[in-house]
Amino acid sequence: MTTPNPLSQNLLVELFVEELPPKALNKLGNAFAAVLLEQLQAQGLAAADAVLTAFASPRRLAAHVTAVAQRAADKPQTLKLMPVAVGLDAAGNATPALLKRLGGMGVDVSNPAAVVASLMRQPDGKAEALFLQSVVPGVDLTAGLQKALNEAIAKLPIPKVMSYQLQSGCELPGWTSVSFVRPAHGLVALHGADVVPVSALGLHAGNTTHGHRFEAAIDPVPLAHADAYAEILARDGAVIASFAARKAEIARQLAAKAAEVGGGCKPIEDDALLDEVTALVERPNVLLCQFESEFLAVPQECLILTMKANQKYFPLLDAAGKLTNRFLVVSNISPADASAVTGGNERVVRPRLADAKFFFDQDRKKTLESRVPSLSKVVYHNKLGTQGERMERVCAIARGIGFQLGGEELARQAVQAARLAKADLLTDMVGEFPELQGIMGGYYARHDGLSDTVADAIEDHYKPRFAGDELPRNAVGVVVALADKLETLVGLFGIGQLPSGDKDPFALRRHALGVVRMLVEKDLPIGVHELVNDALGHWLQAAQRQVVSALAGVEEALPTFLYDRISGSLREQGYSAQEVDAVLALRPQRLADIARRLQAVRAFAALPEAPALAAANKRVGNILKKADGEVLAQVDPALLQEAAEQALAAALGQVAPQADAAFATGDYTASLQALAALRSPVDAFFDGVMVNADDPALKANRLGLLKTLHLAMNRVAEVGRLAA
Repeated sequence: MTTPNPLSQNLLVELFVEELPPKALNKLGNAFAAVLLEQLQAQGLAAADAVLTAFASPRRLAAHVTAVAQRAADKPQTLKLMPVAVGLDAAGNATPALLKRLGGMGVDVSNPAAVVASLMRQPDGKAEALFLQSVVPGVDLTAGLQKALNEAIAKLPIPKVMSYQLQSGCELPGWTSVSFVRPAHGLVALHGADVVPVSALGLHAGNTTHGHRFEAAIDPVPLAHADAYAEILARDGAVIASFAARKAEIARQLAAKAAEVGGGCKPIEDDALLDEVTALVERPNVLLCQFESEFLAVPQECLILTMKANQKYFPLLDAAGKLTNRFLVVSNISPADASAVTGGNERVVRPRLADAKFFFDQDRKKTLESRVPSLSKVVYHNKLGTQGERMERVCAIARGIGFQLGGEELARQAVQAARLAKADLLTDMVGEFPELQGIMGGYYARHDGLSDTVADAIEDHYKPRFAGDELPRNAVGVVVALADKLETLVGLFGIGQLPSGDKDPFALRRHALGVVRMLVEKDLPIGVHELVNDALGHWLQAAQRQVVSALAGVEEALPTFLYDRISGSLREQGYSAQEVDAVLALRPQRLADIARRLQAVRAFAALPEAPALAAANKRVGNILKKADGEVLAQVDPALLQEAAEQALAAALGQVAPQADAAFATGDYTASLQALAALRSPVDAFFDGVMVNADDPALKANRLGLLKTLHLAMNRVAEVGRLAA
């Protein structure tokens, strides 16, 4: 157990700046505090179990660290000097080389004999070496904190740096430029109640900070002790310094204000918006506002988006999830009479809502069908043509998938939805709010008199848009979504625009995961290679001109890409690399089967016979790979001479039909577990039978027996990959 340092106290460091970028504030605050602690620990000033508290408000980054020492403990140090044969002569006296080395290290060499006596001799490889033992003084807090502060500032994940000149009161005001995320105006460094004399960005540390711009009780705000930081700022500065505490307070006030409205109303849930608003206020005050109910005739997605994106408001939804004409504002001031604040926000939001209503009214004057020809004027990709050409390719792929899944009627509806799915890109609403593409298409389709089935498919064809997003609601939507994603994948794979490292500018990984999820969760009876090959064929048939330099290889590269996405997804779900590898090695075409195969593999691996069978299967696979020419799964009973090979053939004759029957019904667990009966005959075969017999006929027959065994064991998964 580490003995507490009697000179250790808690440490506070605060950097006071102008308003920080709100979307980066939380990340900046956590990074500043984490690097500060890391550097203090690295220098021995803070213990490994030191407690770190990060603070971040619109105008400050701060960190509180417990039990920071005034000076780090001294550290013993052993330095290798040189081999004994080089450092000492035959009489054991110091050589000039040794004395020169020690002198260069600051050691007093006026008494060579005493110096030699203080050195340590230890084996070093095949020879002995001389070592100097010394003590490295521990760093004092001022020097250590200065280094830690410099590192914390240098390593901040700043989205964009700005340069500014130092102000009066700083070193060389007006002559020195500083680069930082925002101009810095204050630095606090307190070790308990004592100021640590460090500096940064032209500022010298003190024990005062600043509170709320308008509501602080005093300014500047003196800080008596490092531990009183949050309390004093809240009391005298009207600032909640902790990002997490401020966020929790906003969430509490939002819920309380919604409860006051009644009727089951609740604020819209949006953690990114909550984070951004938390980064904009120092002491939140949630207020209730409203707008004219006539705007509710506009699709609620439009109103919600404009309130969230442009004004940072929290729309209120009723118990059924429908938008009300009320919204919540998180204000940074708390006046006795808040009517001016609410009235101002209501005036500000009204023109935004009016714009949305205008766009919606104007867009409905033209049908989606009337917009389709204009897609030929919109460039999709300079190598892949226009949106019009892309639409034709999506229609062709959708027709093929739709016919396979549901016949002529599903294909007809899928083509209709695919033809209109991109038309809303030409509307004013989507031009203003690109996030609404697809959603607005669904609204306009219903206004044009199209069926809900087709309208839902138009709205859903981008789904899933992100991890965890819902899938399309109906079969038509699934078909169009598959066709849309496959058209993108085939085309971009064809021109070599593949993801690289963490770069995926066309979101091909997301598109591939969307395809995988629909195949799995909708249990679609389509094989992966069949789906890709059909999409590739329809893509080429629909292409009006040669826009792809080379599509050769897509039929192999794209399925591999899809299986890679499946592999990553399954590992995230908790399956082991061996389990996933064993199942995916067979490239199962029906993806909905993969989960059942994995469950079967996990159950099989728990059997006592599993390790031996997996090892034997791996051995069989290696033998077959080394065999000359193709090995056929054929066995001539007349050539089974050894008792062990006869027993294995007999066991296979009993087990294989049982395993095959279970496999045919989809009972993969029973199919694999039936193989447990093969352990003893397989072990006996390898113990007593020479596979590579001198007689070619015997050798071929034994290889045929192993081939039969290999096929029987690897229908559900490649069992050999479970071997350690």
